[in-house]
Amino acid sequence: MTKSKRDSMAELVLLTAEREQLRRFVLSKPANASLPKKVSARLSVKRGRKILFFEEAYPGGRVRQFALSPEEIVPTLPGMMENYLQADLSTPVGDVVLLRSKKGTETLRGEANLRRALDESDGAPLLSTITQLDREPKRILSGSEPFLYALGVSDERGRVHDKRQPKFRQINRFLELVSDIYPELPSGDAPLLVYDLCCGKSYLSFALYHYLTAVKGRRVEMLCADLKADVIDFCRGVARDAGFLAENDGCGMIFRAMDIRLIPRDRRPDLVVSLHACDVATDVVLNTAAALRAKTVLSTPCCHRYLDRKIKAPELAFVTRHPKLRGKLAEALTDALRCLRLEAAGYEVTAAELVDPDDTPKNTVIRAVLREDPGKMKTAAENYEAAKKFVLADGANDYLTDI
Repeated sequence: MTKSKRDSMAELVLLTAEREQLRRFVLSKPANASLPKKVSARLSVKRGRKILFFEEAYPGGRVRQFALSPEEIVPTLPGMMENYLQADLSTPVGDVVLLRSKKGTETLRGEANLRRALDESDGAPLLSTITQLDREPKRILSGSEPFLYALGVSDERGRVHDKRQPKFRQINRFLELVSDIYPELPSGDAPLLVYDLCCGKSYLSFALYHYLTAVKGRRVEMLCADLKADVIDFCRGVARDAGFLAENDGCGMIFRAMDIRLIPRDRRPDLVVSLHACDVATDVVLNTAAALRAKTVLSTPCCHRYLDRKIKAPELAFVTRHPKLRGKLAEALTDALRCLRLEAAGYEVTAAELVDPDDTPKNTVIRAVLREDPGKMKTAAENYEAAKKFVLADGANDYLTDI
């Protein structure tokens, strides 16, 4: 009997699991609405036994988890794949995709390349993709913090809601980045001055204030600013209930509904943070931080629509003619230009990944530390102007310079 494409994919899943090269296996595009909207699996070990650990995601945020042993993979997976129009196998040495049309025609792409890569590496050491389920990840927040309950992230028993798990991981990861940059902040007994600009519902503000005060034992004056007065009023109430509001000596959290461009320039913040300020709001944050000469900056951009409409480089037309690729290019170019602009202002800048892309596509964090090296600033300013002229053609005085 002829082997089906689904059987071949199941065999590849087993092969990559045995070689500890299975990074992720995902079923998507369900054949009907009653099925989980996505099924994802990763290679894990529990109590010393290798398993393929699955998570089914249902509409409304409900999830179901289960595991298959290596012996169960080939008999079970073809039946699971029959209910989905796409299956993706991701490994460090190559990816495979199985596509099934609504008429039932199956196409398997990447099988030969993956098998060749595995054969060529046979006997050579490969980086294992296996994860340990028995060990809980160490996180700065546990979920039991009262402000997380007030914000709807966890319940009153401290259990993080299933549909808020990505937000919880995102906040913890941001705090890890704050931990990395913490040595750059002033030491001693003086309060730290922190600004959260375009703070929104202030998930990050509360977590950061808790980390700096409860974990690091510092006194902190934190300004949280956003244009939306109703959101600021809500956050002020949460801070009051948590005991975070500013005290007589100025320490604590201060919430203001305002245009952040109007922040007085007479004080220099130690740290400016911003989580997912939308589109050009990120540029407002970064320009404001640079104008204030903030000592450190952590910003995760969100959306890149402005530059998506502005790219005018004929040399990039082979990319920009495809809307999907144009959007990805606009994202990379926007954040690269932001990094150059900060370097021209005297900052040492890195761009890193925030969390797993499955949690959020808004996944870049820009980290900047003020160094003020005149030579590097001059070179960065020249590179910034040249890059703008290339990308925007006639955009030498575009918003990226002065917003």
